[in-house]
Amino acid sequence: MPIITLPDGSTRQFDEAVSVMQVAESIGTGLAKATVAGRVNGQLKDACDLISEDASLEIVTMKDEDGVHIMRHSCAHLLGHALKQLYPDVKMAIGPVIDNGFYYDIDMEYKITPDDLKKIEKRMKELAKTKYPVIKKMLPRDEAIKTFEERGEEYKLELIRDLPDESEFGFYFHEEYVDMCVGPHVPNMGFTKAFALTHVAGAYWRGNSDNKMLQRIYGIAFADKQALKDYQLMMEEAEKRDHRKLGKTLDLFHVEDISPGMAFWHPKGTTLYRVVEQYMRDQLVANDYEEIRTPLIMDRSLWEKSGHWDKFKDNMFTTETDNRDYAVKPMNCPGHIQVFNRHLTSYRDLPVRIAEFGTVHRNEPSGTLHGLMRVRSFTQDDAHIFCTEEQIKSEVQGCIDLVYQTYADFGFDNIAVKLSTRPEQRVGSDEVWDLAEAALQQTLDEAGLEYKLQPGEGAFYGPKIEFQLKDCIGRVWQCGTIQLDFSMTQAERLNATYVGQDNEKHHPVMIHRAILGSLERFVGILVEHYEGKFPTWLAPTQLVIASIADVHNEYVDKMAKKLKKHGFRAESDLRNEKVGFKIREHTMQRVPYILVVGDQEMENETFNVRARGGENLGSFSFDQLIDLLNNDISNLGRVVEA
Repeated sequence: MPIITLPDGSTRQFDEAVSVMQVAESIGTGLAKATVAGRVNGQLKDACDLISEDASLEIVTMKDEDGVHIMRHSCAHLLGHALKQLYPDVKMAIGPVIDNGFYYDIDMEYKITPDDLKKIEKRMKELAKTKYPVIKKMLPRDEAIKTFEERGEEYKLELIRDLPDESEFGFYFHEEYVDMCVGPHVPNMGFTKAFALTHVAGAYWRGNSDNKMLQRIYGIAFADKQALKDYQLMMEEAEKRDHRKLGKTLDLFHVEDISPGMAFWHPKGTTLYRVVEQYMRDQLVANDYEEIRTPLIMDRSLWEKSGHWDKFKDNMFTTETDNRDYAVKPMNCPGHIQVFNRHLTSYRDLPVRIAEFGTVHRNEPSGTLHGLMRVRSFTQDDAHIFCTEEQIKSEVQGCIDLVYQTYADFGFDNIAVKLSTRPEQRVGSDEVWDLAEAALQQTLDEAGLEYKLQPGEGAFYGPKIEFQLKDCIGRVWQCGTIQLDFSMTQAERLNATYVGQDNEKHHPVMIHRAILGSLERFVGILVEHYEGKFPTWLAPTQLVIASIADVHNEYVDKMAKKLKKHGFRAESDLRNEKVGFKIREHTMQRVPYILVVGDQEMENETFNVRARGGENLGSFSFDQLIDLLNNDISNLGRVVEA
C-alpha cells in the first residue's frame, strides 16, 4: 500500500503498486493528459512505471525542461519509425538528445538529400498525428538479442554485447518499430507536435575514425509550434551572423586543413584580438594580478602529479625527446603552481593573483571543430588565486564582480549562473568537497545571485561557478568559470605551500578563474553578436578618411597620421575611385565612421563625417571629431546596432 507524497506535501495512498500515470489520473483528468513522465524520489521514470513503495512524486509535463527533453528523445524514435517505413533496409545506430533537438545515426547505402529530409519529416508528422501509444517493455538479454537479430540491427546488438552485466533492457514499441533505450519516453506520440529535420552530416560509429562512417540526421524539437518558429527565425539570423562567413568577408581570420582547429589571424582580426586581450590586461592591473608566461611543453610527470594525465591524456598532444615524454599543455594551472613555488610565500603575502594569456592545445575530435568556437589551439585569459580559507569568499566575490563588469563592457547584460558540484570521478575527500561547495554557494547567496545547481558537473578537482551569457538573438554561450580547488596544491599533488602565522608550512586554496574563457571563441561570439558591426572601441578600423580626388590625398594622409598619433585606428583611402564607391565599400566592411574630404573640407580643415548606418553627421573640425570619437568609445559595448 504505497503512500505517494506530492510536491505540495499532500499524500495519496493506494492499495497496490501504482503507475505514475495512475497517480496523475487520481489528481485530475487534465493533469493525466499532460503527463509526460514522473520524477520518483528525484529520478525520472516513464508514466507507465510502477511505484510499489512509499515515494515522493513530481509529475513531469511539457512545461518542465525534463518534459521537453523527454519529448526530444521520443522524436529521435519517431525519426527511426519514419525511416524504417520509408527505407526498410536502414540500420539504426544511436539517437540521443542534444541541445534544442536530437539526432539519429543510421547506416544505409542511399545518401539522404535535403529533399529526402522533407519527405521523412512529413512522414514523422503523419505518424505523430495518430497519437499512437508508446509501449514500454523490459526484455531479458536473450529476448533482446533475438529481437534485434530478427531485424538485422547489428549496431543495437553491439550495444547489448558491450553491456555484459545487464540482464534486461528497456524496449519501446512504436507500432511496428522497436527501439532500445533507458528512457523515459512520452506515453504517446501526440506530445511530439513541434519538430523539424535540419540537416545531415557524417559521423563515425561511436566517434572512432577506424569505424564506418554513418549518416547523422539532425532535428530540432520544442514544446510548441511558436517556440519552434522562434528558434527557426533565430537560426536564420544566426546564419547571417556566422563568424566563419563574416571572418572571410571582413578579412579577420581563416582556418585550413594544414592546421585543423587552429586559426590564421589576419591583420584586422589580430587587431580585434589584441583589443580584447588589452582590455583584459587592463583589468588585471586594476585588480592587482601579476602577469606571467609559462612553457608550452612540460614533462609528462607534471601532468601525472596534477591529475590531468589520467583525466585528459586522450585529448593531449604529446611528444618525446631525449628519452623523456612531454605534453603540450592543455591548461595552465600546473605551470602557475611552479611559479608560485619559486618563492617562499608568507601568509601576509596572500592572496597571490597570477594571470596568463596562456595558449593551450587540446586534441578535440576533428568532427567537432567549428571555426573559432571549437578549436585545438586557443588562448585563455587564465588566472589562479592562491589564498587562505578565510579569503575564499572575498576573492570569489571579486571574480564575480569582474565577470559582470567585463560582460557589460562587451555588450552582454543577460547572464545566467550555474553551480556545478562534485562529479563521480574526482580527487579529494568528501569533507573537502563539502567545504568547497559550501563556500561557493554561500558567496552566490550573499551576492544575491540566482543560480541553477548542476549536480555532478564540477571539475575533477573542485566545484565551479559557470557564467553563461545570452547574445542579442537569444543564444546562450558558456564563457567564464570560477573553480575552487583544495587538492592540486596538496603534497601528494604539486605541493604549493606558504608560511602561516605559526611559522609552519600550509597549503593554500587555489581559485581557478577565466572570464572570457577562450579568447578565440569569445572573439567569434563578438563577431556574431554584433554581426561584425563592432562598437567603435572594438572595431579593428575605427574610421577611414576617403579623398574625393588626388589633390586631396596629401591632406587626407596627414590627417590619418594625426589621428593615429591620438590613438585611433584610422586608415586613409587614396584610391582613384569614385567617393560613392569608397563609401559603399567601407560601409560593407562595417567601419564605424567614414570621413570624406573634398575641396571645402581641405580648405576649412574639416571632415564630412558619415556614420556606419548611413547617416550624414555633417562637418566636423579635428577637435570636434576627437570629441565625437572619445564620447563614442566611452560607451564601450553597451549599445548593439541593429
